[in-house]
Amino acid sequence: MFSLLPLTALALLSSTLAADTCNGHAELCSKLYSNVTFIGAHDSYAVGDGLADNQDKNVTAQLNDGIRTLQLQAHNASDGVHLCHTSCSLQDGGLLSNYFESVVSWISSNPNDVVTIVLTNPENLPVTTYSPILTSSGIDQYMYQPSSSAIGLSDWPTLGELIDQKKNVVAFLDYQANFDTEPRLIDEFSNMWEDAYNVVDASFGCSVNRTSGSPSAQMYLINHYLDSSYSLGGTEFWIPNKDQLNVTNSESGDGSIGFHVGNCLNLWGRNPNHILLDFYDAASNAPFDLAASLNGVSAPINTVTAGSGATASITSGASASVSQSSLKSSAMPSLNTRAGLYLGSGMIGALLLGVGRTFM
Repeated sequence: MFSLLPLTALALLSSTLAADTCNGHAELCSKLYSNVTFIGAHDSYAVGDGLADNQDKNVTAQLNDGIRTLQLQAHNASDGVHLCHTSCSLQDGGLLSNYFESVVSWISSNPNDVVTIVLTNPENLPVTTYSPILTSSGIDQYMYQPSSSAIGLSDWPTLGELIDQKKNVVAFLDYQANFDTEPRLIDEFSNMWEDAYNVVDASFGCSVNRTSGSPSAQMYLINHYLDSSYSLGGTEFWIPNKDQLNVTNSESGDGSIGFHVGNCLNLWGRNPNHILLDFYDAASNAPFDLAASLNGVSAPINTVTAGSGATASITSGASASVSQSSLKSSAMPSLNTRAGLYLGSGMIGALLLGVGRTFM
């Protein structure tokens, strides 16, 4: 009998420490991180109404609305690593360290939520570039550190375990990750695959676009944002198709989030883990209601309001097909004067700097 007491006490202690609400729902506490669907903001730092912008609310507002996956794009600048859209001359979201500080501030006030960061590294900066930024911003103390570079689907912790351990941030790096040097930046493509990005039609087929592992054994992220494609001087670039936002970000119908998820289910037999959106707030609560349904929990009670940039002229249920056009074609007049000026100063400047692909 005596030998059972420590075990009983340990069980009671574990029960006392266990989080009872995780990302807003008690039911999610016992779910593996790899078995939850999160709504994410594509280029979450790119806030504004310019052609290179993808969101119209800052990261704090995004998190308050229910965004739980934050995708970033890092570029080296003279004063440190900035969050820029292909080129800092096109769109500069400021220092990565400042962005992380905002996330830390939110996490410290919301300790029962798990947030994912997907950091893209197009300049292939060494992972050691990021380590001091993690420390100086304070985000390092919240970052989950796995025991190996590749984690099996069934080996991820539950949301409750992450929250109990105060490791509320799961961070991925797409290129140059190194487990031995910086284990807190998890190698994305060893653990998660992505489908196509820069999509200009609404078929959203959900086939594997990038991975370095076995897709059937990995989590996956879908890029559910629709672009319009243009070319200038032999360079192709992509602009968020705002006219279709009410379709693209709706729950159901051709070209919707639900349509995309349905294609994924048909191919892979399981829900995506992360769904990246442009101007996620354009369709109010629709993305979050869908995610709640996929996760088997009740819909959120907060109301998401659209910002000034999240506008659309197409109502839900309309066709979401998009045609590609050249800037020299008849589509050119549809770009307003501000957009034209932006292209003139920013896009051409980027071309002179040798930027070949823009608007990832």
